[in-house]
Amino acid sequence: MGSMARQAGKAPVIVVYGGDLYLNGETVREQCEAALKRRPDAELVELDAATADRYAFDEAVSPSLLADVAVVRVDDLQSADEKLGDSIVDYCTQAAADPNNASIVICRHEGGNKGKRLLDRLIQAGARKVEVPDLKKPEAKLNYVMQCFEKQGRRVEPIAAQQLVDVLGGSIGELTAMCGQLCFDFDDDPIGLDRVNQYLTANAQVTGFNVADAAMAGHTADAIVKMRSAVEQGVEPVALIGALASKLRAVAKVSAFNAGRISAAELGMNPWARKYVKLGGWTSAGMATCIRTLAWADEECKTNGGDPMYALERSIETIATKGRA
Repeated sequence: MGSMARQAGKAPVIVVYGGDLYLNGETVREQCEAALKRRPDAELVELDAATADRYAFDEAVSPSLLADVAVVRVDDLQSADEKLGDSIVDYCTQAAADPNNASIVICRHEGGNKGKRLLDRLIQAGARKVEVPDLKKPEAKLNYVMQCFEKQGRRVEPIAAQQLVDVLGGSIGELTAMCGQLCFDFDDDPIGLDRVNQYLTANAQVTGFNVADAAMAGHTADAIVKMRSAVEQGVEPVALIGALASKLRAVAKVSAFNAGRISAAELGMNPWARKYVKLGGWTSAGMATCIRTLAWADEECKTNGGDPMYALERSIETIATKGRA
């Protein structure tokens, strides 16, 4: 994102477009900070295109009692009415003639087709478009975590990065904050899985992964002890079943990929993560047995009168022996 800020530096109007909403907002914030560093004499003015009119925008980019120029942040560009859009386009054309002495306008567009015509007009008028990645694919999220550490001059073990994505990947904001917190609190370089889990132990998903890892490694007794402890601490049995199922799916998918039955895109797993999936000793019949056992355990958890604890223990035993229990 820092490189994008440098590329977009000279344009009087910048449009930050689409992608992950958190990253979109962070990119806008970084653009504003970079603009204020370039023009320390400027004041920051914030507008929301959903409620602001053309007069508010014209006033914002004009000299004021406080400063000759401003850094104007315009949120919700996709919601701008026609007159406000015309004003921003007109300003973009005028400011291009003397960008060094013009106010800098940084617009935030959340993506999609709404406001697409205004976006196209701004680009034609000389605005610079900064596209934000969406980080929807697991591999993109994993690469993003690695970059978060690199930006702070640090490294993270791939398996630790994968754990962060598995647990916090649903919220890029939380994921980013955790990367920063780990770098701030620990001097380890690289940051390893133990450090990551140290901060995520209160998360039911991490507890489930710990149980699943022990089961997949064949450590039946250890996995059962961890499972009972997790349930006593309030983790729902169905969450533990989900973690076990996730590990099984990883084995099945990597096996299918290695056999050429699915593509890398269908696998959806970074090469770093792939090498941590152990295939030794697994057979198709054993995998099928484990999946059937988990399906039965899932039913036991969701049925009145079922015995989730017994079902979980049977599932762990079956997975620990790779379906040969």
